[in-house]
Amino acid sequence: MALVPPSAAGPPLIAEVDMGASDLSSTVVRATVVQASTIFYDTPATLGAPSVSSFYLHRLYVGALQRCIIDLGSSFALNFVEAFDVVIFIYGLMLPLKSSLADKAERLIAEAASYGAQIVVFPEAFIGGYPHGSTFGITLGNRTAKGKEEFRRYHASAIDVPGPEVDRLAALAGKYKIYLVMGAIERSGYTLYCSVLFFDSQGQYLGKHRKLMPTGLERAIWGFGDGSTIPVFETPIGKIGAIICWENRMPLLRTAMYGKGSLETDGRDVEKHYYVGIEIYCAPTVYDRKDWQASMTHIALEGGCFVLSASQFCRRKDYPPPPDYVFVAAAEEPSPDTVICAGGSVIISPSGQVLAGPNYEGEALISADLDLGEIVRAKFAFDVVGHYSRPEVLSLTVKDHPQDPVSFTSTARTESTPK
Repeated sequence: MALVPPSAAGPPLIAEVDMGASDLSSTVVRATVVQASTIFYDTPATLGAPSVSSFYLHRLYVGALQRCIIDLGSSFALNFVEAFDVVIFIYGLMLPLKSSLADKAERLIAEAASYGAQIVVFPEAFIGGYPHGSTFGITLGNRTAKGKEEFRRYHASAIDVPGPEVDRLAALAGKYKIYLVMGAIERSGYTLYCSVLFFDSQGQYLGKHRKLMPTGLERAIWGFGDGSTIPVFETPIGKIGAIICWENRMPLLRTAMYGKGSLETDGRDVEKHYYVGIEIYCAPTVYDRKDWQASMTHIALEGGCFVLSASQFCRRKDYPPPPDYVFVAAAEEPSPDTVICAGGSVIISPSGQVLAGPNYEGEALISADLDLGEIVRAKFAFDVVGHYSRPEVLSLTVKDHPQDPVSFTSTARTESTPK
Protein backbone atom coordinates (compact mmCIF):
# COMPACT_ATOMS: atom_id res chain seq x y z
CA MET A 1 0.00 0.00 0.00
CA ALA A 2 1.55 3.28 -1.12
CA LEU A 3 0.88 6.95 -0.71
CA VAL A 4 0.48 9.13 -3.80
CA PRO A 5 3.11 11.92 -4.00
CA PRO A 6 2.44 15.65 -4.16
CA SER A 7 1.52 17.06 -7.56
CA ALA A 8 3.81 19.44 -9.39
CA ALA A 9 1.65 22.36 -8.27
CA GLY A 10 2.35 21.69 -4.61
CA PRO A 11 1.52 19.23 -1.84
CA PRO A 12 -1.86 17.50 -2.04
CA LEU A 13 -4.68 18.78 0.10
CA ILE A 14 -5.06 15.29 1.52
CA ALA A 15 -2.73 12.35 0.99
CA GLU A 16 -4.10 9.48 -1.09
CA VAL A 17 -3.72 5.86 -0.07
CA ASP A 18 -3.38 3.64 -3.14
CA MET A 19 -4.74 0.13 -2.59
CA GLY A 20 -3.01 -1.24 -5.68
CA ALA A 21 -3.93 -2.20 -9.22
CA SER A 22 -6.78 -4.44 -10.31
CA ASP A 23 -7.10 -6.91 -13.15
CA LEU A 24 -7.99 -4.72 -16.13
CA SER A 25 -9.51 -7.51 -18.19
CA SER A 26 -12.91 -5.92 -17.51
CA THR A 27 -14.04 -2.35 -16.91
CA VAL A 28 -12.49 -0.93 -13.77
CA VAL A 29 -13.73 2.00 -11.70
CA ARG A 30 -11.38 3.58 -9.23
CA ALA A 31 -12.80 4.51 -5.85
CA THR A 32 -11.23 7.04 -3.51
CA VAL A 33 -12.34 7.93 0.00
CA VAL A 34 -11.39 11.27 1.56
CA GLN A 35 -11.71 11.53 5.35
CA ALA A 36 -11.22 14.94 6.93
CA SER A 37 -12.31 17.29 9.67
CA THR A 38 -15.32 19.52 9.43
CA ILE A 39 -16.10 23.21 9.53
CA PHE A 40 -19.23 24.35 11.30
CA TYR A 41 -20.17 28.02 11.02
CA ASP A 42 -23.09 30.28 10.28
CA THR A 43 -23.04 32.75 7.37
CA PRO A 44 -25.70 34.54 5.31
CA ALA A 45 -27.51 32.29 2.86
CA THR A 46 -25.84 33.79 -0.20
CA LEU A 47 -22.81 33.18 -2.37
CA GLY A 48 -21.04 36.18 -0.89
CA ALA A 49 -17.64 36.72 0.68
CA PRO A 50 -16.92 34.68 3.82
CA SER A 51 -17.37 36.38 7.16
CA VAL A 52 -14.46 37.02 9.51
CA SER A 53 -15.48 34.08 11.67
CA SER A 54 -15.75 31.70 8.71
CA PHE A 55 -12.38 32.88 7.40
CA TYR A 56 -10.86 32.14 10.80
CA LEU A 57 -12.37 28.66 10.85
CA HIS A 58 -11.23 28.15 7.26
CA ARG A 59 -7.67 28.88 8.37
CA LEU A 60 -8.04 26.37 11.20
CA TYR A 61 -9.19 23.77 8.67
CA VAL A 62 -6.19 24.34 6.40
CA GLY A 63 -3.88 24.10 9.39
CA ALA A 64 -5.46 20.82 10.45
CA LEU A 65 -4.93 19.38 6.96
CA GLN A 66 -1.34 20.58 6.91
CA ARG A 67 -0.74 18.83 10.22
CA CYS A 68 -2.35 15.69 8.83
CA ILE A 69 -0.10 15.72 5.76
CA ILE A 70 2.97 16.26 7.93
CA ASP A 71 1.93 13.35 10.16
CA LEU A 72 1.51 11.11 7.14
CA GLY A 73 5.09 11.80 6.12
CA SER A 74 6.77 12.89 2.92
CA SER A 75 7.73 9.56 1.40
CA PHE A 76 5.24 8.82 -1.37
CA ALA A 77 5.09 6.37 -4.27
CA LEU A 78 2.84 6.69 -7.30
CA ASN A 79 0.94 3.84 -8.89
CA PHE A 80 -1.63 4.95 -11.48
CA VAL A 81 -4.13 2.50 -12.96
CA GLU A 82 -6.10 3.34 -16.07
CA ALA A 83 -9.59 3.12 -14.65
CA PHE A 84 -12.67 5.02 -13.72
CA ASP A 85 -12.12 6.66 -10.35
CA VAL A 86 -14.53 6.92 -7.46
CA VAL A 87 -13.81 9.36 -4.68
CA ILE A 88 -15.59 9.29 -1.35
CA PHE A 89 -15.13 12.33 0.83
CA ILE A 90 -15.29 11.59 4.52
CA TYR A 91 -16.02 14.85 6.19
CA GLY A 92 -17.84 16.22 9.07
CA LEU A 93 -20.32 19.00 9.20
CA MET A 94 -20.35 21.93 6.80
CA LEU A 95 -22.38 25.07 7.39
CA PRO A 96 -23.12 26.16 4.67
CA LEU A 97 -22.09 26.05 0.96
CA LYS A 98 -21.31 29.72 0.80
CA SER A 99 -18.12 31.17 -0.63
CA SER A 100 -15.61 29.62 1.76
CA LEU A 101 -17.29 26.22 1.81
CA ALA A 102 -17.71 26.19 -1.95
CA ASP A 103 -14.02 26.98 -2.25
CA LYS A 104 -13.24 24.06 0.04
CA ALA A 105 -15.44 21.73 -1.98
CA GLU A 106 -13.62 22.80 -5.15
CA ARG A 107 -10.20 22.23 -3.59
CA LEU A 108 -11.20 18.72 -2.59
CA ILE A 109 -12.78 17.92 -5.94
CA ALA A 110 -9.74 19.30 -7.75
CA GLU A 111 -7.43 17.18 -5.60
CA ALA A 112 -9.47 14.07 -6.34
CA ALA A 113 -9.56 14.88 -10.05
CA SER A 114 -5.78 15.26 -10.05
CA TYR A 115 -5.63 11.57 -9.14
CA GLY A 116 -7.90 10.76 -12.07
CA ALA A 117 -11.14 10.50 -10.12
CA GLN A 118 -14.32 10.23 -12.15
CA ILE A 119 -16.82 9.96 -9.31
CA VAL A 120 -16.57 11.86 -6.05
CA VAL A 121 -18.75 11.00 -3.06
CA PHE A 122 -19.20 13.29 -0.06
CA PRO A 123 -20.72 12.39 3.33
CA GLU A 124 -24.17 13.03 4.69
CA ALA A 125 -24.92 16.74 5.31
CA PHE A 126 -21.57 17.99 4.00
CA ILE A 127 -23.42 21.13 2.94
CA GLY A 128 -25.62 22.61 5.63
CA GLY A 129 -24.15 20.45 8.35
CA TYR A 130 -25.03 17.68 10.77
CA PRO A 131 -25.68 19.23 14.21
CA HIS A 132 -23.96 16.65 16.40
CA GLY A 133 -24.87 16.97 20.06
CA SER A 134 -27.62 19.57 19.62
CA THR A 135 -31.21 19.11 20.76
CA PHE A 136 -32.52 22.41 19.38
CA GLY A 137 -34.07 23.00 22.79
CA ILE A 138 -36.61 20.21 22.36
CA THR A 139 -38.31 18.40 25.21
CA LEU A 140 -41.66 16.65 24.99
CA GLY A 141 -44.27 19.38 24.69
CA ASN A 142 -41.82 22.27 24.51
CA ARG A 143 -39.27 24.08 22.32
CA THR A 144 -37.10 26.71 23.96
CA ALA A 145 -36.53 30.18 22.53
CA LYS A 146 -32.81 29.41 22.20
CA GLY A 147 -33.59 26.20 20.33
CA LYS A 148 -35.90 28.06 17.94
CA GLU A 149 -33.09 30.51 17.19
CA GLU A 150 -30.69 27.62 16.60
CA PHE A 151 -33.11 26.19 14.06
CA ARG A 152 -33.43 29.59 12.35
CA ARG A 153 -29.66 29.65 11.87
CA TYR A 154 -29.66 26.06 10.69
CA HIS A 155 -32.46 26.83 8.23
CA ALA A 156 -30.45 29.79 6.91
CA SER A 157 -27.47 27.48 6.33
CA ALA A 158 -29.42 25.05 4.14
CA ILE A 159 -29.62 25.37 0.36
CA ASP A 160 -32.45 25.57 -2.15
CA VAL A 161 -32.64 22.82 -4.78
CA PRO A 162 -32.42 24.08 -7.46
CA GLY A 163 -30.53 27.19 -6.46
CA PRO A 164 -27.21 29.02 -6.81
CA GLU A 165 -25.30 26.49 -4.70
CA VAL A 166 -26.59 23.66 -6.88
CA ASP A 167 -25.49 25.59 -9.96
CA ARG A 168 -22.05 26.03 -8.42
CA LEU A 169 -21.76 22.32 -7.70
CA ALA A 170 -22.87 21.46 -11.24
CA ALA A 171 -20.21 23.79 -12.60
CA LEU A 172 -17.56 22.10 -10.45
CA ALA A 173 -18.61 18.66 -11.68
CA GLY A 174 -18.35 19.87 -15.28
CA LYS A 175 -15.08 21.70 -14.73
CA TYR A 176 -13.33 18.65 -13.30
CA LYS A 177 -15.22 16.10 -15.43
CA ILE A 178 -16.40 14.02 -12.50
CA TYR A 179 -19.64 12.49 -11.32
CA LEU A 180 -20.46 14.16 -8.03
CA VAL A 181 -22.55 12.72 -5.19
CA MET A 182 -23.02 15.42 -2.54
CA GLY A 183 -24.70 15.26 0.87
CA ALA A 184 -26.65 18.45 1.63
CA ILE A 185 -29.32 19.90 3.85
CA GLU A 186 -32.05 21.00 1.47
CA ARG A 187 -34.44 23.84 2.26
CA SER A 188 -37.94 23.60 0.80
CA GLY A 189 -39.93 26.53 2.14
CA TYR A 190 -39.63 26.18 5.91
CA THR A 191 -38.99 22.45 5.94
CA LEU A 192 -35.51 20.95 5.77
CA TYR A 193 -34.55 17.64 4.18
CA CYS A 194 -31.37 15.61 4.47
CA SER A 195 -30.61 15.01 0.80
CA VAL A 196 -28.05 13.68 -1.63
CA LEU A 197 -27.53 15.58 -4.89
CA PHE A 198 -26.23 13.95 -8.08
CA PHE A 199 -24.29 15.64 -10.91
CA ASP A 200 -22.78 14.26 -14.10
CA SER A 201 -19.38 14.93 -15.62
CA GLN A 202 -20.90 17.34 -18.14
CA GLY A 203 -21.97 19.71 -15.39
CA GLN A 204 -25.63 18.72 -15.30
CA TYR A 205 -27.68 18.32 -12.13
CA LEU A 206 -29.24 14.85 -12.37
CA GLY A 207 -31.54 14.74 -9.37
CA LYS A 208 -31.69 14.07 -5.65
CA HIS A 209 -32.54 11.59 -2.95
CA ARG A 210 -34.28 12.86 0.16
CA LYS A 211 -33.75 10.80 3.30
CA LEU A 212 -36.85 8.67 3.55
CA MET A 213 -36.63 8.04 7.30
CA PRO A 214 -34.68 10.38 9.58
CA THR A 215 -33.39 8.72 12.74
CA GLY A 216 -34.31 9.69 16.30
CA LEU A 217 -34.24 13.43 16.96
CA GLU A 218 -33.48 14.08 13.28
CA ARG A 219 -37.24 13.73 12.81
CA ALA A 220 -37.72 16.96 14.78
CA ILE A 221 -35.61 19.03 12.35
CA TRP A 222 -35.89 17.24 8.98
CA GLY A 223 -38.87 16.34 6.84
CA PHE A 224 -39.46 12.89 5.34
CA GLY A 225 -38.66 12.06 1.74
CA ASP A 226 -41.06 10.09 -0.45
CA GLY A 227 -40.84 7.48 -3.20
CA SER A 228 -40.29 10.07 -5.92
CA THR A 229 -36.68 10.67 -4.82
CA ILE A 230 -35.06 7.24 -4.72
CA PRO A 231 -33.30 7.36 -8.11
CA VAL A 232 -30.70 5.13 -9.70
CA PHE A 233 -28.85 6.88 -12.53
CA GLU A 234 -27.40 5.04 -15.51
CA THR A 235 -23.97 6.48 -16.32
CA PRO A 236 -20.97 5.41 -18.40
CA ILE A 237 -19.20 4.37 -15.20
CA GLY A 238 -22.06 2.36 -13.74
CA LYS A 239 -25.52 2.69 -12.25
CA ILE A 240 -25.30 5.08 -9.31
CA GLY A 241 -27.63 5.76 -6.40
CA ALA A 242 -27.53 6.59 -2.70
CA ILE A 243 -29.27 5.85 0.58
CA ILE A 244 -28.39 7.88 3.66
CA CYS A 245 -27.15 6.56 7.02
CA TRP A 246 -29.58 4.35 8.95
CA GLU A 247 -32.16 4.13 6.17
CA ASN A 248 -29.65 1.66 4.73
CA ARG A 249 -31.01 -0.71 7.37
CA MET A 250 -34.51 -0.65 5.81
CA PRO A 251 -34.77 -3.92 3.82
CA LEU A 252 -37.60 -2.76 1.57
CA LEU A 253 -35.81 0.46 0.64
CA ARG A 254 -32.68 -1.49 -0.23
CA THR A 255 -34.76 -3.85 -2.35
CA ALA A 256 -36.23 -0.88 -4.20
CA MET A 257 -32.70 0.25 -5.05
CA TYR A 258 -31.68 -3.22 -6.22
CA GLY A 259 -34.71 -3.44 -8.49
CA LYS A 260 -34.91 0.16 -9.62
CA GLY A 261 -35.82 0.18 -13.32
CA SER A 262 -37.06 2.30 -16.17
CA LEU A 263 -39.65 2.13 -18.90
CA GLU A 264 -38.91 1.68 -22.57
CA THR A 265 -41.27 1.46 -25.54
CA ASP A 266 -40.92 -1.31 -28.08
CA GLY A 267 -41.78 -1.03 -31.76
CA ARG A 268 -45.46 -1.62 -31.04
CA ASP A 269 -45.62 1.24 -28.51
CA VAL A 270 -45.89 -1.20 -25.62
CA GLU A 271 -44.21 -0.05 -22.46
CA LYS A 272 -41.92 -2.64 -20.95
CA HIS A 273 -40.04 -2.49 -17.68
CA TYR A 274 -36.36 -3.26 -17.86
CA TYR A 275 -34.12 -3.97 -14.91
CA VAL A 276 -31.52 -1.38 -14.08
CA GLY A 277 -30.44 -2.10 -10.53
CA ILE A 278 -27.78 -0.23 -8.60
CA GLU A 279 -24.10 -1.05 -9.22
CA ILE A 280 -22.32 1.73 -7.30
CA TYR A 281 -24.24 1.99 -4.06
CA CYS A 282 -23.35 5.17 -2.16
CA ALA A 283 -24.04 5.28 1.58
CA PRO A 284 -23.26 8.75 3.00
CA THR A 285 -23.42 8.71 6.78
CA VAL A 286 -22.42 10.27 10.10
CA TYR A 287 -22.48 6.93 11.89
CA ASP A 288 -19.03 5.83 12.97
CA ARG A 289 -19.65 2.78 15.15
CA LYS A 290 -18.05 -0.54 14.23
CA ASP A 291 -21.37 -2.30 13.56
CA TRP A 292 -21.77 -0.08 10.47
CA GLN A 293 -19.16 -2.19 8.72
CA ALA A 294 -21.34 -5.28 9.06
CA SER A 295 -24.26 -3.42 7.47
CA MET A 296 -22.13 -2.24 4.55
CA THR A 297 -20.70 -5.72 3.93
CA HIS A 298 -24.16 -7.26 4.03
CA ILE A 299 -25.50 -4.73 1.50
CA ALA A 300 -22.61 -5.43 -0.89
CA LEU A 301 -23.32 -9.16 -0.70
CA GLU A 302 -27.10 -8.81 -0.79
CA GLY A 303 -27.19 -6.35 -3.68
CA GLY A 304 -24.24 -7.71 -5.64
CA CYS A 305 -22.93 -4.16 -5.86
CA PHE A 306 -19.99 -2.02 -4.80
CA VAL A 307 -20.69 -0.09 -1.60
CA LEU A 308 -19.07 3.32 -1.09
CA SER A 309 -19.74 4.61 2.41
CA ALA A 310 -18.53 8.16 3.08
CA SER A 311 -18.53 9.21 6.72
CA GLN A 312 -17.48 12.34 8.53
CA PHE A 313 -14.42 12.83 10.70
CA CYS A 314 -14.58 15.77 13.09
CA ARG A 315 -13.49 16.92 16.54
CA ARG A 316 -15.02 19.31 19.06
CA LYS A 317 -12.70 22.10 17.92
CA ASP A 318 -14.28 21.93 14.48
CA TYR A 319 -17.49 23.44 15.92
CA PRO A 320 -18.03 26.93 17.32
CA PRO A 321 -17.01 27.16 20.99
CA PRO A 322 -19.56 27.39 23.79
CA PRO A 323 -21.88 29.13 24.43
CA ASP A 324 -22.44 29.53 20.65
CA TYR A 325 -22.57 25.76 20.24
CA VAL A 326 -23.18 23.36 23.12
CA PHE A 327 -23.09 19.57 23.09
CA VAL A 328 -26.18 19.18 25.23
CA ALA A 329 -26.16 15.39 25.30
CA ALA A 330 -22.62 15.25 26.71
CA ALA A 331 -22.21 14.86 30.48
CA GLU A 332 -19.62 17.63 30.30
CA GLU A 333 -18.29 19.90 27.59
CA PRO A 334 -15.93 17.87 25.36
CA SER A 335 -12.32 18.95 25.15
CA PRO A 336 -11.24 20.58 21.85
CA ASP A 337 -9.53 17.38 20.64
CA THR A 338 -12.42 15.07 21.50
CA VAL A 339 -13.43 13.08 18.42
CA ILE A 340 -17.09 13.70 17.65
CA CYS A 341 -17.34 11.50 14.55
CA ALA A 342 -14.51 9.05 13.93
CA GLY A 343 -15.01 8.28 10.25
CA GLY A 344 -15.04 4.62 9.29
CA SER A 345 -15.50 5.20 5.57
CA VAL A 346 -15.15 2.05 3.56
CA ILE A 347 -15.32 0.61 0.03
CA ILE A 348 -16.57 -2.96 -0.32
CA SER A 349 -16.83 -5.26 -3.35
CA PRO A 350 -19.88 -7.34 -4.38
CA SER A 351 -18.13 -10.40 -2.91
CA GLY A 352 -17.94 -8.71 0.49
CA GLN A 353 -14.21 -7.98 0.27
CA VAL A 354 -13.11 -4.74 1.89
CA LEU A 355 -11.19 -2.90 -0.82
CA ALA A 356 -10.34 0.24 1.17
CA GLY A 357 -10.76 1.28 4.78
CA PRO A 358 -12.31 1.47 7.21
CA ASN A 359 -10.21 4.33 8.55
CA TYR A 360 -10.71 5.60 12.11
CA GLU A 361 -7.35 7.31 12.53
CA GLY A 362 -8.12 10.74 11.14
CA GLU A 363 -8.09 12.51 7.81
CA ALA A 364 -7.16 10.41 4.79
CA LEU A 365 -7.86 9.85 1.13
CA ILE A 366 -8.19 6.15 0.32
CA SER A 367 -8.41 4.52 -3.11
CA ALA A 368 -9.49 1.17 -4.52
CA ASP A 369 -10.09 -0.13 -8.02
CA LEU A 370 -13.56 -1.54 -8.68
CA ASP A 371 -13.63 -4.32 -11.25
CA LEU A 372 -17.20 -4.10 -12.58
CA GLY A 373 -16.91 -7.69 -13.71
CA GLU A 374 -17.24 -8.57 -10.02
CA ILE A 375 -20.91 -7.55 -10.21
CA VAL A 376 -21.68 -10.17 -12.85
CA ARG A 377 -19.71 -12.83 -11.01
CA ALA A 378 -21.55 -12.05 -7.76
CA LYS A 379 -25.00 -12.01 -9.35
CA PHE A 380 -24.32 -15.35 -11.03
CA ALA A 381 -24.59 -16.79 -7.52
CA PHE A 382 -27.23 -14.46 -6.05
CA ASP A 383 -29.40 -11.88 -7.82
CA VAL A 384 -31.90 -10.71 -5.23
CA VAL A 385 -34.35 -9.21 -7.75
CA GLY A 386 -33.49 -11.60 -10.58
CA HIS A 387 -33.06 -15.37 -10.57
CA TYR A 388 -33.07 -15.52 -6.75
CA SER A 389 -36.47 -13.82 -6.43
CA ARG A 390 -39.90 -15.41 -6.04
CA PRO A 391 -42.35 -12.68 -7.14
CA GLU A 392 -45.30 -15.06 -7.14
CA VAL A 393 -44.75 -15.42 -3.37
CA LEU A 394 -42.98 -12.23 -2.29
CA SER A 395 -43.10 -8.89 -4.11
CA LEU A 396 -42.67 -5.19 -3.41
CA THR A 397 -44.72 -2.26 -4.68
CA VAL A 398 -43.09 1.17 -4.46
CA LYS A 399 -45.23 4.31 -4.55
CA ASP A 400 -42.79 6.42 -6.53
CA HIS A 401 -44.91 9.50 -7.22
CA PRO A 402 -44.66 12.72 -5.15
CA GLN A 403 -46.78 12.73 -2.00
CA ASP A 404 -47.81 16.38 -2.01
CA PRO A 405 -49.93 17.48 0.98
CA VAL A 406 -51.80 20.06 -1.09
CA SER A 407 -52.80 19.94 -4.76
CA PHE A 408 -54.87 22.33 -6.85
CA THR A 409 -57.11 21.11 -9.64
CA SER A 410 -56.73 24.37 -11.55
CA THR A 411 -52.95 23.88 -11.62
CA ALA A 412 -53.37 20.33 -12.85
CA ARG A 413 -55.67 21.46 -15.66
CA THR A 414 -53.26 24.19 -16.67
CA GLU A 415 -50.32 21.81 -16.79
CA SER A 416 -52.27 19.25 -18.85
CA THR A 417 -53.59 21.80 -21.36
CA PRO A 418 -51.67 21.68 -24.70
CA LYS A 419 -49.84 24.89 -25.51
